[in-house]
Amino acid sequence: LEDARKSLARDLGARRPDEIVFTSGATEADDAAVLGLAQAAAAARRRSGAGDFTPHVITTAVEHDAVLAPAKRLEAQGFRVTRLAPNRQGFIEVRALEAALDESTVLVSVQAANSEVGSIQPIAELARATHAAGALFHTDAVQALGKAPVNLQELDVDAASFSAHKVGGPKGVGALYLRSRIPFEAYAIGGGQESGRRSGTQNVAGVAGFVAAAHAAVEAQELEAARPRALRDKLYAALSATDGVEATVDVEPGSADFLPNIVHVLVSGLESETLILRFDMQGFGVSGGSACSSHSLEPSHVLRSLGIDADRAHGALRISMGRYTTEADIDAFIEATAKSLAWN
Repeated sequence: LEDARKSLARDLGARRPDEIVFTSGATEADDAAVLGLAQAAAAARRRSGAGDFTPHVITTAVEHDAVLAPAKRLEAQGFRVTRLAPNRQGFIEVRALEAALDESTVLVSVQAANSEVGSIQPIAELARATHAAGALFHTDAVQALGKAPVNLQELDVDAASFSAHKVGGPKGVGALYLRSRIPFEAYAIGGGQESGRRSGTQNVAGVAGFVAAAHAAVEAQELEAARPRALRDKLYAALSATDGVEATVDVEPGSADFLPNIVHVLVSGLESETLILRFDMQGFGVSGGSACSSHSLEPSHVLRSLGIDADRAHGALRISMGRYTTEADIDAFIEATAKSLAWN
C-alpha cells in the first residue's frame, strides 16, 4: 500500500507520499474535500479571532454533483455558497473569481476539466487568486488525469480528487490529495486508517490497480498528446459540417484548452435518447450528458449554465474517445452519424 502511495504521489507531482489519501472513489474524495476543508477552515478562522462570522464557499455552476451536493449541505448548515457561472465556452474566468472572493471565503472548489464539454480550467491562476485572498483551493481533477497535464506542485492546489476507473483502473477506488498541514476535518472516522483522514479498511488490490492504470495513463498522455487531439478535431470538423449539427463549444484545431477525448454537439430536431438508441444499434455507445449521471432525462445543468435553452439541450450528444480509439473508428462513427440522422 505504501509503495502504491509513493508511485501515485510521483505521477501526480505531490510533494510527499503521505499527502495521498485512498478512498472508495472520486465522489467520496469530493465529499470529504468540500465538507472537511470548509468546516475545518471555518473553525480555524473562528479560533484565530474571526468570531461569529458566516463562512463563504465558492464553487461553479458546472461542477459534478459530487461537489454541488456537499456545497448544498454546507449551505443548509449556514455557510454562504457562491456558484460562479462559466463563460459561453465553459471556462471560469479569474476575474469572476476575484470579484466573488471576500474576507469570509474559506474554500474555493473548481473542477480541472468539464466532463461534458471538455473545457480545461486555468487551475493554477484560480488557485493563485484564491490563496491571495487567504482561502483554500480544491479541484475535482477526475477528468483531467491522463488527458491533460496534472502536476499538483505546479498547480499549487490544496486538495484534489481522482478516480481509478476514469483512467482504466477498477471501479470503487479513488484518491484525495491533501496538502500537508492544511486544516481538514475527517469525513470518515473510527479506524484511523490513512493517517486518520479516512477511516475504513483500504482496498489494497483496488489501489494497486488504480496506481498501475494511473501510471500508464500519465505516461501515455505525455507521449501521445497530439494523437487524441487530432482525432477529436477530425470528428468535430465532420460533425460541424453536417446539417442540423453544431458544436456546443468552439474548439480550435489543436487546442489544448479542451480535453482531447471529448466531442460535444447539439443536434436539432432529435432527442438525445433517440440518437443514443440509433448509435447503439450500430455498435457505438454515446451519451446525452456526463457519463456519471447519464440516466437523467433532464437537460444538463452544465448546458443550461452555458446559456443553452432546454429544447436545444435535449438534442445534446456527448462522444468520448479512449486510449485505443483509432482513425478508422472515427471514420466509422462519421458514417454511423449520417445513418442516424437519416433514419426512417
